[in-house]
Amino acid sequence: MESNYLNVVDVEATCWEGANPPGQPNEIIEIGVCVLDLGTRERVGRHSILVRPEHSQVSEFCTRLTTLTPEQVAGGITFAEACALLRAEFRADSRPWASWGDYDRKQFQAQCTGTGTAYPFGSRHTNAKRVFSEARAARRRFGMADALRVAGLPLEGTHHRGGDDAWNIAALIADMLDKELWPG
Repeated sequence: MESNYLNVVDVEATCWEGANPPGQPNEIIEIGVCVLDLGTRERVGRHSILVRPEHSQVSEFCTRLTTLTPEQVAGGITFAEACALLRAEFRADSRPWASWGDYDRKQFQAQCTGTGTAYPFGSRHTNAKRVFSEARAARRRFGMADALRVAGLPLEGTHHRGGDDAWNIAALIADMLDKELWPG
C-alpha cells in the first residue's frame, strides 16, 4: 500500500528591486519540490527544477536574492516542460500540495493562463503559512525563516532557493503534523 504523499512546492521567479521593466512579467525560474510522506513525516525527495524564462531577464537583484544567474536559468527547461515534469514525476495533478503562502499557486495560475499551459496541480492546495500562523493565533503571517525560528527548526540550505525552501517548508509541515496542527 502506497503512503500518502504531499508535494511541498516553492518557486523563485524573475524579480526586480523596483517595478518590473516594461514587457517583463514575473516568470518562474526555479521550482523546488520536496516530497513529504505524511505517514512517517519523512522528507523523501528534494528537487530543484530550473526553468528558462521566455519574456523576462534575471536581474542583478534577482541573482543577489536567489543566487540564480542568467546563465544557470538559460540552461533550464521551458515552463511547459516543467509543468509536464511535475505531472509525470511528482503526480502533481493527483497528489495534494502545499506552499508557503499563496504566491506560488497564483504565479502558476497566472503563468499557465498567460502561456496556454495546462495547470499542473490538482485542487488540493494548502497554504502552509496560513495554517502555521492560525495554529499560533498570530495576528501576522510568519515568513518561512521566522516560522523556522518560532518552531525551533534550523534553516537548511540557501534561503530563496526553491529546492532548499521547499525542504524547509516540509520540515515545518512535518512539525505541524507531529503537533496535530496540520489539517487532515
